[in-house]
Amino acid sequence: MFKDSKKEKQQSVESSGNQNIIAQGTKIVGDLSSEGGFRIDGEIEGNLKTPGKVVVGKTGFINGTLEGTDAYFEGRFTGKLQLSGTLTLKSTANIQGDVVVAKLAVDPGANFDVTCIMKSGVKAMKNDRSKEKTA
Repeated sequence: MFKDSKKEKQQSVESSGNQNIIAQGTKIVGDLSSEGGFRIDGEIEGNLKTPGKVVVGKTGFINGTLEGTDAYFEGRFTGKLQLSGTLTLKSTANIQGDVVVAKLAVDPGANFDVTCIMKSGVKAMKNDRSKEKTA
């Protein structure tokens, strides 16, 4: 009885660690959603939503909306990017659009042409504004 529940828990943990791969030369038009992370070396035109990590290789390109936890870019992105964790940009990354992120790491040489909101900064600004109203 106990062994089965442990196996089920282990399987659910393993399945949540699954990674989807979009290979170079592949183009997907439409919306994607997955419990696992993504490795993208091809193109996605549409919306991508995952609680997993998204890695965009040098040949990877996303044109649309990306919602997730963490993202690591060597490739290109155009659209709206919303992450609850860290956005990491390597020197070959090219990001354009609107970005809402908790943490940001940018290597020299990366192109970061966006309107950016840092989540922790937004909370601090709201707290400061509410203090100003009460004063």
